[in-house]
Amino acid sequence: MPALANLYFRTAILFLIVGIGIGIHMSISGNHNVIGAHAHINLLGWVTSAIFGGYLALNPAKAAGLLPRLQYGVYVLGVLAMGVSLYLMLDGNAGIEPVVAISSLVTFAGVLLFALIIFMPAKN
Repeated sequence: MPALANLYFRTAILFLIVGIGIGIHMSISGNHNVIGAHAHINLLGWVTSAIFGGYLALNPAKAAGLLPRLQYGVYVLGVLAMGVSLYLMLDGNAGIEPVVAISSLVTFAGVLLFALIIFMPAKN
């Protein structure tokens, strides 16, 4: 398996641990205000990262080069920043909304880069 695919799987499991932790916290506290952050961390962090890793594992030639490493960095930075800022915003810190917006765009840029990886021909 390419190192980048493995890195995506490792990153995905860390997002899952955080997402489950937030879910447990919401359950214990009875406060579900941050459910949107919980969902984003689980779907974009855990699920999508695992799918990206699976694609790269099945297409190892697509995991080589600068673009896939750049895409990983952009995407993970975006999801991480969005998850934290969205959590804080939903927890009552309205002033952080611009960070949520910017980090959402960074995450989207990471998705667009992955689309580019998918549609580009594999290097032999």
